[in-house]
Amino acid sequence: EILEYIIKEEKMIEDALLILFISFCTASVSEGVLYLLVYQTDHYKRLKSTIEKQSKRLERKKETVVDSVIRPSGSKKRLEKQEEQLKVNSRDLTMVKMKSMFAIGLTFTALLGMFNTMFDGRVVAKLPFEPFSLLRGISHRNLMGSDATDCSFIFLYILCTMSIRENVQKLLGFGPSRTANKVGGGFQPPK
Repeated sequence: EILEYIIKEEKMIEDALLILFISFCTASVSEGVLYLLVYQTDHYKRLKSTIEKQSKRLERKKETVVDSVIRPSGSKKRLEKQEEQLKVNSRDLTMVKMKSMFAIGLTFTALLGMFNTMFDGRVVAKLPFEPFSLLRGISHRNLMGSDATDCSFIFLYILCTMSIRENVQKLLGFGPSRTANKVGGGFQPPK
């Protein structure tokens, strides 16, 4: 029984590492495709440059408006107009990426189906917590038994991909700009 438990634990570790590797590969391929289809285009580079300049200019203006005791209504209106323009440019940048992201999403959905059948019904990890009911459907998907700490492929894959993709973007220099994040109102253009 102990030997069976050790073998089961080793298999879970192997599966978890394989899922981590799959997540890293899919995130890297995704960013590579985005680089070829989006990040190299002149339109993207122009929008990115405009957003960076607007973000820095807006941040400086906000600091001067906060520093001044009296806020003239004209400078406040100009500030609001610049913030709105930055949001519009950020939306445009997001739309430039949207088409490629849609194609990548379709491709990886097909891959996800293949990997899902490969790991169907297998416990790939043990969660250190019991997920709340909303997540339990995903974390325990296609698993037999009632142990809520058992983790299915799809849950671990989603967690790994979300965290790895952000790090791959930062590593390749496409991560969100800190300045644009502070000012940009939720849209995060790649750096």
